[in-house]
Amino acid sequence: MSSSEKDVRLSVGDTEMTVNPVNGCRISSLRIGGTELLRQGERYGCFPMVPWCGRTEKGQFRDGGVLHQLPLTAPPHAIHGTGRDTAWHTALESGTQASFYYDLADPWPYSGRVTQTFELAEDSLTLAFGIETYGDSFPAQAGWHPWFRRSLDGGEEVRIDFDAAWQEERGENHLPTGRRIPPLAGPWDDCFGMPDGVDVTLTWPQQLELTVKSRSEWVVIYDEQDEAVCVEPQSGPPNGLNTQPRYVTPIEPLEIATTWSWRRL
Repeated sequence: MSSSEKDVRLSVGDTEMTVNPVNGCRISSLRIGGTELLRQGERYGCFPMVPWCGRTEKGQFRDGGVLHQLPLTAPPHAIHGTGRDTAWHTALESGTQASFYYDLADPWPYSGRVTQTFELAEDSLTLAFGIETYGDSFPAQAGWHPWFRRSLDGGEEVRIDFDAAWQEERGENHLPTGRRIPPLAGPWDDCFGMPDGVDVTLTWPQQLELTVKSRSEWVVIYDEQDEAVCVEPQSGPPNGLNTQPRYVTPIEPLEIATTWSWRRL
């Protein structure tokens, strides 16, 4: 078994996490004081959304005059990138830190490298992405899709608190219409704008408070399932390859980070 095939475990104090490089370099487990925070299962945990986030309309995006077609992984759209369906390579592994990479390839039409790093502390976890090109510039996105358990070990259901400047109006096709509206009450499968940076607090009453922060201004909140809720910081809105393209260039990689910090209640 090569090092790229092994689960990587990080721990400090009574906090421990496991990264599964083969299954899309996702966090398969995050345990604080023995309590699992993430929904379990090969599709869950916390997976990377790269090189695009959420749905890309009809799986199509333009780069200049060239129209690219991606596989329709959530028909009629393409969803959540290729990183979660790829085996990554382990580059660094040391008790509390790890980094991984994979090279972009078909069905993504550009060559480049994606790097994901994790840094664990007793009361926080910092995740970071870098996307670099091996040649031509290209539009891309990156973000994370954690599945936080709705309740922990039979406790009260989690509360989600945030103060967004706007909500991206969602059309019947599940994509932002381009209109920004005042934030609506949940349940949500929606993208919100936070120009001062993502800042969302999850509270499991009498158990744990966890805050998701990022200098990025976009976050998708998804809480329409019984088992888990998702707080997804990302570098642009859904369908952003078409509406808010952010280019990876030979001199400017795409970089994004998020920190989860927590305290016992």
